Amino acid sequence: MRLLGAGARLVDVAGGRELTGPELEAEIAAVAAELAGLPPGVLFARMSVDLGSVLGYLGAFESGRAIALIDPALDADVLAGLVERFRPAAVLNAAASPPDAPPAGYAVSGANWRRESAAGVVPHPDLAVLLPTSGSTGNPKLVRLSREAILSNADAIAQVLGITADEVAPTCLPLHYSYGLSVLNSHLIRGATVVIEPSGVLGRGFWDAVNTHGVTSLAGVPYHYEMLRRLKFDPAKYPTLRTLTQAGGKLRDELVAEFNDRIRAVGGRMFVMYGQTEAGPRMTTVPAERLEEKAGSAGPALPGGSFAVRRDDGSETTHPKIVGEVVYRGPNVMMGYAEDEAALAGGDEQGGLLATGDLGYLDEDGYLFITGRLKRIGKVFGNRISLDDLEQAVRSASVGIDVVAAVAGGDKVVLFAELPDSGGAKDICKDAARALSERLHLHASGFDVRPVDTVPLLASGKIDYRSLEAQV
Repeated sequence: MRLLGAGARLVDVAGGRELTGPELEAEIAAVAAELAGLPPGVLFARMSVDLGSVLGYLGAFESGRAIALIDPALDADVLAGLVERFRPAAVLNAAASPPDAPPAGYAVSGANWRRESAAGVVPHPDLAVLLPTSGSTGNPKLVRLSREAILSNADAIAQVLGITADEVAPTCLPLHYSYGLSVLNSHLIRGATVVIEPSGVLGRGFWDAVNTHGVTSLAGVPYHYEMLRRLKFDPAKYPTLRTLTQAGGKLRDELVAEFNDRIRAVGGRMFVMYGQTEAGPRMTTVPAERLEEKAGSAGPALPGGSFAVRRDDGSETTHPKIVGEVVYRGPNVMMGYAEDEAALAGGDEQGGLLATGDLGYLDEDGYLFITGRLKRIGKVFGNRISLDDLEQAVRSASVGIDVVAAVAGGDKVVLFAELPDSGGAKDICKDAARALSERLHLHASGFDVRPVDTVPLLASGKIDYRSLEAQV
């Protein structure tokens, strides 16, 4: 199976180009030939949302060259640390923006950094794609994904979403983010069209491209849907847009219902999904026709996958309504993590098994319900509380807070609430703390609700909890 299906087309909005058929194949072959001349080792690619980045990824994938997709906005010191640990053969697009000076042992070659030494670890032949585990800060590991994991997941997603060659998908999300990459892969494998437009769903240029190029689907994380609600998004304004997909965290049930109603009113469909980078990345999709019936669910496993729930004693069960750690099995599970260059040569360490770190249960139909994270736990006066549940409680409290992020703060929880700059922000925060106190029967002083202009986000659109933890 190839990633590039027959008839696949790339539309480059910024460059005014369209590539398909022999022309697209020739561009990919030219990139592959260039990459073949680099020293042994993994490739790093700073993945902007542009045609060059997409071609670089496809050239590496189709030629069997392992490639790590890196956030172009990655902190300079984090990038330097990754380069030191993994000694990539080259860093593609490294000189496209500061810092331009290459690290020791590398030389500038066009827009790239090229390793000067010919000696390097040859990655395992099954290894195709590597994705960092964290955003722009910290010391990320790399998730090792095989060619089979990428292809099987793209094919399974295309099956459940009903993607055909007639679909037109925009680059709503960063391409170094597993969900954004998944949108690209699942459409290309069916020979569909991908519109490369860098401004994203909150940019004016994006919506112009939706109408100009007949976009048929829109992918977003919870933050995007919160913002689209504020902007009074109306799918009736975009006649070709008939599919909405959501992943990257749990979207509150009332917004799922609201957007489902909006898209169904114009004859469209909405799909809610669940996944992790370690699963290449998606594991479930709620069928559009059962979204209302299965409110709050992440859906059944994708074709080829299965779920179980791990009890505290380590045993696994598929009996309904038993809460424990969610365990997934499937061909899209990663080979393992890599901490340094030597680990790139390693084979499959997972055997298709992923302990997700999420808490949840299965219902009678095998639909998964996520209830929290093992590690997203805070304490309020010694009481263990799910931080995800607290966020959901604040959003549901009808106090005027839609975007909120909770982090542990000693023996209390700190919640950052995105509120307009007005005199009432402090009162809203007090109301939120009081609502949590009443709901959980704990003193309100255990909930430190703080107003902020904007909750910080990673490039993926997910909340940047690490930067918030630094403020506590």
